[in-house]
Amino acid sequence: MFSALLTPIAFIFTLGLIVTVHEYGHFQVAKWCGVKVLKFSIGFGKPLFSKTAGQDRTEFVLAAIPLGGYVKLLSEADLTQNTDDANHDMTRSLEQAALWKRMAIVLAGSTANILLAIVLYWGLLMTGVVGIKPIVGVVLEKSPAAIANLAQGETIKKINGNLVSSWQEARWLLLNASFKNKPVNIESMNENQEIHMRRLDLSNINQDDQNIDQDILVKVGITPFQPSVLPRIGEVLNNGVAEKAGLKPDDLVKTVNGETVVLWEDFVKVVRLSPNKKLSLIINRQGIELPITMTPKAIQEQGQIVGRIDAGFKIDQSTLDTYFVTTQYSLVGGLIAASVKTWDTAIFSLKMLGNMLTGQVSIKSISGPITIANYAGQSANMGIKVFIGFIALISISIGVLNLLPIPVLDGGHFMYYMVEFLTGKPVSEQVVLYGQKIGFLLLAMMMVLAVYNDIIRLISG
Repeated sequence: MFSALLTPIAFIFTLGLIVTVHEYGHFQVAKWCGVKVLKFSIGFGKPLFSKTAGQDRTEFVLAAIPLGGYVKLLSEADLTQNTDDANHDMTRSLEQAALWKRMAIVLAGSTANILLAIVLYWGLLMTGVVGIKPIVGVVLEKSPAAIANLAQGETIKKINGNLVSSWQEARWLLLNASFKNKPVNIESMNENQEIHMRRLDLSNINQDDQNIDQDILVKVGITPFQPSVLPRIGEVLNNGVAEKAGLKPDDLVKTVNGETVVLWEDFVKVVRLSPNKKLSLIINRQGIELPITMTPKAIQEQGQIVGRIDAGFKIDQSTLDTYFVTTQYSLVGGLIAASVKTWDTAIFSLKMLGNMLTGQVSIKSISGPITIANYAGQSANMGIKVFIGFIALISISIGVLNLLPIPVLDGGHFMYYMVEFLTGKPVSEQVVLYGQKIGFLLLAMMMVLAVYNDIIRLISG
């Protein structure tokens, strides 16, 4: 039951936190600048909760549709309609605030999102991030990696001169490099400690609309090396399929439906292909072979129905030490690394948007609420650290998106203020009105496209 609710809960929590932080940025800076805040709303539509508080009698609202929020500031239009405020609050309207204050207010939301990402990454980096060492597994034939002569068992040490300690770092560097249409220099070391220089051609890997959602490693033709793990049961979740069937930690799976099982990945493959199908196991428990019968439950994963038994594998510490690496930073070092990671991610998001406009990246890469909800559920299911990293990434994306120079977005308002700064006079109400119509139209088109892409992803799996 909880598994089915995890995706909507993770999605609502993610969006709720990011929207609240964004709108709080506007709210707090407006207060600092002396502009009166009339309403602080999380969500749109029918109010579920409303409370008036503070010296300014600001109305705080929680609304039914959790896909955004807004802060309503006092404007001159409100003053003409409200005679009670006309004399007292004239100097506290948005229009009466100095230009630099208005600029600060519209930038505050995205700034708050960026700061949230830095804080989340900072916490992750200080507590330690576990990664898989970048050891190359199977190299796909005729792929860019194969053409560059990358070989199984080599460990990637540097990408374009940048040190690499995990596959996560390798993915990020390759993803960034893939949009520059330039060869990538990879320094690798084989099992004999010999250093090799490889030149990877990534010029065409983003041109195919059919693989736009693929992992960058799949596009390059690399699979991370997977150590041979015995099909030994590790963690067993309470009230899960495995526990109810009688499986216990340290049980070794010998056969499934009469077929011998050698590796954990073989066992997982059978389970995933058997949703709601009875499986007959022979397990070894402390030298005694026992029969176990279980029926994997059916779950939806990336548009496909697969089986799951709510159990993990057990791996010895020596294997973990060989193939996994933990990166942990100090207080100051973590803050610097978190700031750099946030900056790099924000710049990458802008490059992606720019490449979409120029046609270098397919518009099929635009994701909507369905995909975000799916990723929220998957990341939450993978653990709290993965989920926190996902929240930080979405916070950066929303912060960057709101800075686009589209009317009705924060970036559109900032664009108007820049025109006022350059010309010495505010943009006319007629221009603002036309801009709002254009902005709403552009956002509606983007939302339709995003939802369409989401539906295609669900259909295609």
